[in-house]
Amino acid sequence: MTDSLPPCPECSSPFAYEVDALLMCPECGHEWSADTDDDAVVRDSVGNPLQDGDTVTVIKDLKIKGTSSVVKVGTKVRGIRLVDGDHDIDCKVPGVGPMGLKSKFVKKVAD
Repeated sequence: MTDSLPPCPECSSPFAYEVDALLMCPECGHEWSADTDDDAVVRDSVGNPLQDGDTVTVIKDLKIKGTSSVVKVGTKVRGIRLVDGDHDIDCKVPGVGPMGLKSKFVKKVAD
């Protein structure tokens, strides 16, 4: 059965097994969804799918590397653009300028 399941995305172990709708790795303990199409969707901190042009709110004070500036919690960022990489949102933060954000630190604003 392990031949038909993908290897663990964290440690590449070939010993993944299925538990309900999740796949689990016995070596590192990582759990992931068996639905591979869902992995390509960028989601905010509460699981809402994000798209280009969405408006998001920062949910945590974020220190800006190399400066003493901080993006304050509650800052509303309009017109985001999704990109590949660790910082998966490119945007212009009011009062700061262009920067990259991680989707786990934002929440989608209902339109």
